[in-house]
Amino acid sequence: MTKSRRRRGGGSGSPEALTAVVAGGTAELVPDPERSRAWTLLVDGAPQSHVDLDDPERLSFAYQRRLGHIADLAAPPGRPVHALHLGGGAFTLARYIAAGRPRSTQQIAEVDGALVEFVRAHLPLDPRDRIRVRTVDARAALGRIADGWADLVIADVFDGARTPAHLTSTEFLTEVRRVLRPGGWYAANITDGGPLVHLRGQVATAAEVFPELALAADPALLRGRRFGNAVLLGAAGELPIAELTRLIASDPHPGRVEHGRTLAAFTGGAPAVTDATARPSPSPPPGAFD
Repeated sequence: MTKSRRRRGGGSGSPEALTAVVAGGTAELVPDPERSRAWTLLVDGAPQSHVDLDDPERLSFAYQRRLGHIADLAAPPGRPVHALHLGGGAFTLARYIAAGRPRSTQQIAEVDGALVEFVRAHLPLDPRDRIRVRTVDARAALGRIADGWADLVIADVFDGARTPAHLTSTEFLTEVRRVLRPGGWYAANITDGGPLVHLRGQVATAAEVFPELALAADPALLRGRRFGNAVLLGAAGELPIAELTRLIASDPHPGRVEHGRTLAAFTGGAPAVTDATARPSPSPPPGAFD
């Protein structure tokens, strides 16, 4: 059983931060000073998720808001979906989908069982939300999913602050496409900074598997001026680029969407990644999360 401990909060009567040793390092749940039942999850100091238990549809992190826009566009408003989440964190996107699309069926694959236990103990899921959490490696989880089961696969997998190498290859994405229904979407949170070698390679890799792609990120990241999160979207069919661009550009954390020829040019001729050549995503530089 994972033991968590409390440390004193920032003021009289404020909730206390919670910490626990998990497989990925030290997990910490830090209370939001502005919302009584909202928390930020960090692992070894790297922010992973933000959850507001009173308002699961409130997404605070920019990349999670972009993933939320994708989830909103993946099916007609309110329609239940089958969603597979590779990487658990604090289950933020699964909670978001459950709130906006009642009766959805969702599965979460999170290899860090101690982290799952820690989050479940302090930020419990509503049992009515039809969210099943499996303590299993993301790629192994894909092998257990039937062909064409998922409307949406969201990959947000980090070992500490890096995405494991075996979740970056064409072989991995071929398995993702297998579990998607013909009109399904794949969305991934990818971290990188200048010169964006990893991100360019991930776009080139996705292009080997998905005929339609879009990339959403802060313009400064796309110019290689800062380390941060980009969201890559892949699909077998047409994507609603105009609507996605509008949502992301008008967001409180505005971003830019690249697609088509400009996205192909962005790769700069980077080769696709295979299991034989895969490497973890780069470590964030010092101060990246200050």
